[in-house]
Amino acid sequence: MLLVVSEIYRQQLWLYENNLKSIDNRIVSLSQPHIRPIIRGKAGKAVEFGAKLSASYFSGYVFLDHISWNNFNESTDLKIQIESFKNYTGYYPESVHVDKIYRTVENRAWCKERGIRISGPPLGRPPANISKEKKKQAAYDEKIRSSIEGKFGQGKRRFSLDCIMTKLSQTSKTAIAITFLVMNLSTYLLRLLRAFLCLFFCNLPVLRFSISKYHRLLNFYKRTLIFIPSLNN
Repeated sequence: MLLVVSEIYRQQLWLYENNLKSIDNRIVSLSQPHIRPIIRGKAGKAVEFGAKLSASYFSGYVFLDHISWNNFNESTDLKIQIESFKNYTGYYPESVHVDKIYRTVENRAWCKERGIRISGPPLGRPPANISKEKKKQAAYDEKIRSSIEGKFGQGKRRFSLDCIMTKLSQTSKTAIAITFLVMNLSTYLLRLLRAFLCLFFCNLPVLRFSISKYHRLLNFYKRTLIFIPSLNN
């Protein structure tokens, strides 16, 4: 604690003597000196605090790919995440559904070389006339991408992802990782429940329709990869 206090004093003294308002690796919490302010630019929340996460989602499961207390450019993780998907499944995804920050020239070219369609409009000036098919595809891509937003919402509402009470850097990262593990176990148990119900109630029309719809979605998600950056406050 004394080391943290002395470092805070040094930082504040340097800011005062140089008449500045920011410094690298600024400490903002005595009990959690690893936390850094991260500029988000959101309305009402220009600066947020907590771990920044980069996650991918496919086949109903969420994978925590990158976690850091400092700000980072998540677009650099795209290639690693796609290669991890290939190592796990044996093939590249048909499409990736990403935020705007991932749609860089380099990432687009890399995906194109491997026959991967990346969601979102092309770079440059938008065309004057957009066909109905492209509008429909864009709306559908956004709908698919929003599924991982729902997973983060589920993690915060049901699994306390937004209420991490640990104080140390490593224990906090462990708590966040365990939350994702429990979310995936919950998905797996739900699938086991569906399989169990099929053994006894497979002739019910409502259950048959639900299972058929579920398998269609599951087969689609096996061929798609969804990314999102998030901040865990």
